[in-house]
Amino acid sequence: MESAPVGEDGTAPDERTPQTSIALGGDGTDIAHARHQAADFLTRVRTEHGLPVSRRAIDLTQLVVSELVTNARKYAPGPALLDLRVTGDTVEVSVWDSDPVLPIARAADAGRVGQHGLEIVMAVAQGFAAQREPVGKRITARIALLDGPGDAPTGRPPL
Repeated sequence: MESAPVGEDGTAPDERTPQTSIALGGDGTDIAHARHQAADFLTRVRTEHGLPVSRRAIDLTQLVVSELVTNARKYAPGPALLDLRVTGDTVEVSVWDSDPVLPIARAADAGRVGQHGLEIVMAVAQGFAAQREPVGKRITARIALLDGPGDAPTGRPPL
């Protein structure tokens, strides 16, 4: 597990877009490591790039990272890759894993124990996509960097 920024300063070499990639090896520390890296990335976005990032955005990004990395660990053998990138007024969280089966959000069921991760991600994300890759799949969620009026997160209303 290591963080591999795209450029020396954490940005793409030819752009000023803050982004980073974190290789996850599949051990028991992946989820916590990914959450910490996501918080560190957004803190750098705020301090080094001067972009506004709310505390809620950091918390929601950590939640989304936790859910997506947990699913990758649970359903796909081998390594995974976490990509974080600021696009406009959102942070894009993307997790690649080796399993080509796309996830399906289940219908809400208050009696179901567990398996609510994708529902949570879709409820807090401003955008969501799941796509097959030549090997495996990539799940992407976008989180607003700023809160809306009245401290409500911007983006889609909860499902």
